[in-house]
Amino acid sequence: MKLLPPAPLGQTPVRAMTIAGTDSGGGAGVAADLRTMALAGVHGCVAVTAVTVQNTLGVSGVHTIPPETVAGQIRTVVTDIGIGAAKTGMLATGAIIDAIVDVAAEVGIGRDRPIPLVVDPVCASMHGHQLLATEAMDSLRERLIPIATVVTPNLDEVALITGITVVDDDTQRAAAIELHAMGAQWALVKGGHLRSSPFSPDLLYDGETFLELDHERIDTPHDHGAGDTLASAMCCALAHGLSVPDALRFAKDWVTESIRWSYPLGAGHGPVNPLWRVSD
Repeated sequence: MKLLPPAPLGQTPVRAMTIAGTDSGGGAGVAADLRTMALAGVHGCVAVTAVTVQNTLGVSGVHTIPPETVAGQIRTVVTDIGIGAAKTGMLATGAIIDAIVDVAAEVGIGRDRPIPLVVDPVCASMHGHQLLATEAMDSLRERLIPIATVVTPNLDEVALITGITVVDDDTQRAAAIELHAMGAQWALVKGGHLRSSPFSPDLLYDGETFLELDHERIDTPHDHGAGDTLASAMCCALAHGLSVPDALRFAKDWVTESIRWSYPLGAGHGPVNPLWRVSD
């Protein structure tokens, strides 16, 4: 695959920001985002939204960060360091989402603004543990998705957000249309959970044109952090100035290789592995 151009040693690289929660097991959340950003040659900045108590078997606790602290992390980074793109992950509460939307308007993050925003609408863990409060769904639909340059739900998240259960091409298109109608500039409906397909079919829609990307489905139980890795790879590509379709092509290649070289960890699901980038 074609990689992003690195900065010469000693020169400041492209910067990006992840606005997300932690994973104490190191497989998802800001750990996965920063790992991909570093390996893609991008300097990753972070605004932590929540701290999870988590291992490979699931999430047993969540501690949320005060909304004003989340907003403060974003403001101080953007006004000093500067970033080329941002992404969101686990946001936990409606108050945190509202604080992010407000500070995004202040510092120029979001669709039709200087800094593109990838919204990965993390609603539940891969083990089914709820990671977004029920009351926060309205803030997600009505405030965050409308400022997204691209929104990137998996099929479980699509069902929660739109009420559409994706089972085939037609329902995948219907879901993309609904997400775009909520205000996102681009809607990406990921097909990694569409187990009836021998491929991993992703569908990108901008209100006029559908772009379909199929990659081979890697047969492994170790795919923890795949969604975070895809979204952060897209964020890196957008920070480099790539278009949304080209950023998706880069990210799809990146996450496919990361899944191919995933590894077992603990007693549950192991993480995807972007270290393929530097391995022999």
